Amino acid sequence: MDDKPLLIVDDDEIFLNRLGRSMERQGFQPTLASSVADGKRCAAESAPDYAVVDLRLQDGNGLEVVEAIRQVNKDASIVMLTGYGNIASAVAAVKAGAIDYLAKPANVEDIVSALLADKDAKPQPPENPMSADRVRWEHIQRVYELCDHNISETARRLNMHRRTLQRIMAKRSPQ
Repeated sequence: MDDKPLLIVDDDEIFLNRLGRSMERQGFQPTLASSVADGKRCAAESAPDYAVVDLRLQDGNGLEVVEAIRQVNKDASIVMLTGYGNIASAVAAVKAGAIDYLAKPANVEDIVSALLADKDAKPQPPENPMSADRVRWEHIQRVYELCDHNISETARRLNMHRRTLQRIMAKRSPQ
């Protein structure tokens, strides 16, 4: 059996343990961490070849863990998971060193496929591309993040009334 050391970092204990057991059945050797601090410590100790990291953790940002893994193993396959997906955070994850970015709830097959994917292979086009409303919402989210979550500055840059922007952002993201 191949040695496939895997670091999983998520602050949802139930999800963390369930994913750990599932990945073990897939042939990985998981190490579980529930915080940025734990994840960074485990990364330094084990230099994992694979990692699944949640973007938002209670004590900080999962991108810090991705960077810590890259420092000890530049060839690691790292998948970022998040329940708060948008293009801006996906771009930040890839820049930090993640090879893929999956929205929660992601199933084990998708995670394994992402971890084991050929790094040089081009991704397949999506079966269900984003709607125009979703693309607009993603663009607004990206500008909002670039403006450090300042709604007035975001509205100014989008040439939009601040209240209109607040109403758009108060709604759930379109599918």
